[in-house]
Amino acid sequence: MLFRKTEKAADAFWQEYEEKLGEKVLARGLGKYVSGWDEFDNKKWGGIWGLIIATSGGFRFHHFPQMTWIDAFTRFAAQEQPKEKTIFIPKEKIISAELIKGTNLWKKIFSYTPPQLVIRYTDETSAQQTGEKRLLLEAEYKADDLPGKLFSGDS
Repeated sequence: MLFRKTEKAADAFWQEYEEKLGEKVLARGLGKYVSGWDEFDNKKWGGIWGLIIATSGGFRFHHFPQMTWIDAFTRFAAQEQPKEKTIFIPKEKIISAELIKGTNLWKKIFSYTPPQLVIRYTDETSAQQTGEKRLLLEAEYKADDLPGKLFSGDS
């Protein structure tokens, strides 16, 4: 009974999310930001959690504010805490997307490293300056099909 209520709430959340964006959610998962987005890097927001989402329009990392007692303890010295933030990379700016998983069984057993989602994209910081950047996230949950969905014909 509880599972059905939770599942319905999740379905309603994603339907509302799609309506708000005006885009179809193709794949989603949970992940942790590591590096590659100037605003986050400048404010030293590495290690924040959020939803990793492939939509018909591109890629999103959506961080919702949270504060658990562990967060409060580990971020005690931090000056500015991130509010609700979204990284958005339009589909046409994505060069490649790859989910890198560890394959060595012994490394998996003795030193777990979560799969890494690497997205290479073009960034136009000014009219004269265009460059390739690399967004790095740790993908913890249900991200297996996300890289493929960023390049699929689905919309």
